[in-house]
Amino acid sequence: MRPTAVVGTVVVMPDPALAAAYDAYTRHDWDTCLGLALASSTDDDRVEAERQVLLAESAWWTGRIEECIEHRRRAFQISESLGDTRAAGVAAVWLYEHHCLRARPSVGTAWLQRARRLLDDDPRCAEHCVLLLREVEQAHGGGRYDEALAYGERARALARSLGSIDLEAEALQAIGRVLIDRGDTETGLASLDEAMLLAVEGRLGPYSTGKVYCSLISACEEVGDLHRAGEWTEITAQWAQQHPFAIFPGICRVHRATLLGLRGDLADAEKEATRGCAELIDGHLPNVAAGWAEVGDIRRRLGDFDGAEEAFARAAELRGRPCWGTALLRLDQGRVDEASRIIEGCVADQSASRLARARVLPAAVQISIAGGDLLTAEEHVDELEQIADAFDIALLRASAQLARGRLLLAEGEPRPAIAVLHDALRRWQELRVPYEEATARTVLAQAQRDAGDADGARESFAAARAQFAAIGAHLTAAGVDAAEERARPGGLTEREVEVLALVAQGWSNKEIASELTLSIKTVSRHLSNIFTKIGVSTRSGATAYAFRHQLVGGSR
Repeated sequence: MRPTAVVGTVVVMPDPALAAAYDAYTRHDWDTCLGLALASSTDDDRVEAERQVLLAESAWWTGRIEECIEHRRRAFQISESLGDTRAAGVAAVWLYEHHCLRARPSVGTAWLQRARRLLDDDPRCAEHCVLLLREVEQAHGGGRYDEALAYGERARALARSLGSIDLEAEALQAIGRVLIDRGDTETGLASLDEAMLLAVEGRLGPYSTGKVYCSLISACEEVGDLHRAGEWTEITAQWAQQHPFAIFPGICRVHRATLLGLRGDLADAEKEATRGCAELIDGHLPNVAAGWAEVGDIRRRLGDFDGAEEAFARAAELRGRPCWGTALLRLDQGRVDEASRIIEGCVADQSASRLARARVLPAAVQISIAGGDLLTAEEHVDELEQIADAFDIALLRASAQLARGRLLLAEGEPRPAIAVLHDALRRWQELRVPYEEATARTVLAQAQRDAGDADGARESFAAARAQFAAIGAHLTAAGVDAAEERARPGGLTEREVEVLALVAQGWSNKEIASELTLSIKTVSRHLSNIFTKIGVSTRSGATAYAFRHQLVGGSR
């Protein structure tokens, strides 16, 4: 008997407690298995190796990862001393994964190297297939997509030749995730669907089932395929209820919370993410960090800044650095310089995949605009649009359109911004993402106001306010009121007020461009728009207007 994801050799259990432990294992009764295996004893090294594997497996499923590691390490040592390279090799593979779960990648990589030494010369066994699946992950994480796909296809072929449905499903999900990150989104999702079908049919063991479920939910979150996620989410929730103490439901809950948040179910999203973090605290640390970051962003959107601060601090403690959600919180708190510093660090992380960067860039655009750095904002918008074009994902296109609309508005181009923002709003409506839809309405309202469409602005502000309130984002709804009240004389935009204030202080176009990080051409365009709106034709006339309306105090 070898209770892992691979087919092993059956060992006769001489101890009744150990035999009962194995029976509990086959029933997925992890707590009973753990207790019985701890109570058993044997003088046979081969049986002891199997007992250590039982202990490791049941500890893993109940979230006791450090205990799992110790039992797995002991199983490795015994198997290696017996010359059982397959058992030792697969134990080394699992130790690689366990240490990665505990955010110890260097230790994990050392175990993976040991697994290669033991299994590379034995390429036709199930244990080697388990190794190949980790080679997929390594290559994928390093951005070596072709290499990762080659490993994935080898793993799938080997799994089929061995008749292992579990390993075939794991290979399908691994291939699917690589294809998505390479830009072949539909083919990748289809591969994940195929793996998911095997899970739904009940043909997979608990590990492979959890792996496939969570991978699909994560992929749907990554590409914004909310319709596909909706088809599978209820099945995932039912599975999680049947395995309340397992590590995978905790991971799935974190991903499901993100999807709930997108759907506007902010209160339920917070509960799901918080529960996931509690289930994973002794297990999967990277997902705990992701979970607390999600909790922080949900609380930020709900207006609970103190709660968001606490959640983001927990995420930063595990990650070793603040996340982009913290930058948006700082922006909401009016701490623009700090927000800029944090988001610069997030954008500078070149290890993130393009899809991961696409989640950061909208925040980077918003913060750059708030800090007056329109050139950097333009770079971020351009990159976001390029990623949206490369992956052809509806959610990314909506994000890119909203970012472009923000930038056009900041550049003093409200009419072009209106057209772009109407398109962004339509896309968010089709995706049924209410928070982003309300956000798009707010920015659209500001553009309509700056373009002189007072009635349209009033209507858009009201719709945004109602939508934020409907999903519980009451503080954001109040923010809409504040945005609506920030009317400026002559229909001037916020950027135009900044330019006018500097003109009134005698600054040249070149000096203004340098101060506001704009091109001289953009400053000239702003001045032309300002002259038209306030009905003057000279800089002296503009200066008089600025002092008359007390705009000079708003200069930088």
